[in-house]
Amino acid sequence: MTSYRKTELELNKAFDPQSCRHIMEGNTVVLHCHHYATLYTQLAMDCGMLDAKALMAECSEDTWEEFLREYFRSRGVSSVRERIALAEQSYAAAGLGRMRVTCASPESGEVTLDHSHLDEGWIKKWGHYKSPVNFIGAGYISALFSAVFDLPARSFAVTEAEAIVCGAPRSRFIVVAR
Repeated sequence: MTSYRKTELELNKAFDPQSCRHIMEGNTVVLHCHHYATLYTQLAMDCGMLDAKALMAECSEDTWEEFLREYFRSRGVSSVRERIALAEQSYAAAGLGRMRVTCASPESGEVTLDHSHLDEGWIKKWGHYKSPVNFIGAGYISALFSAVFDLPARSFAVTEAEAIVCGAPRSRFIVVAR
């Protein structure tokens, strides 16, 4: 029988009053409201010159994959179960919502968001929408799976199958290895 330690996220956080910047685990982070997040998401959706939705997801993936890998490495976390728990907590600590990884393997998985900062902010600003808008969350989920299973970036395709912004009670993401 395998025993697991209680996995609680412990973040090193600081505020630099000189630069007015927040620092989390040695990384400068930007805190912003749902109004700002919905605006740049709408800009990505309106962009016709390139696939800005994919770019937004990839930027999120790159940022979070590096963060999660370093967090796991610096604390010696190697158990898949513990990594998943810490990644779920990191999503919440960043103010992005409440995430549950309901199924996970190196080949596929499923993630639900009981709360989504972006979806709920979008609804407050513009109401429900006809298609999913949480490209940041999709990127985070791809990063989570890559970091948890020690696989390279872009190893997973993430599709939002149900979305709070579309009227679903929770968002549901399907993860498939590429």
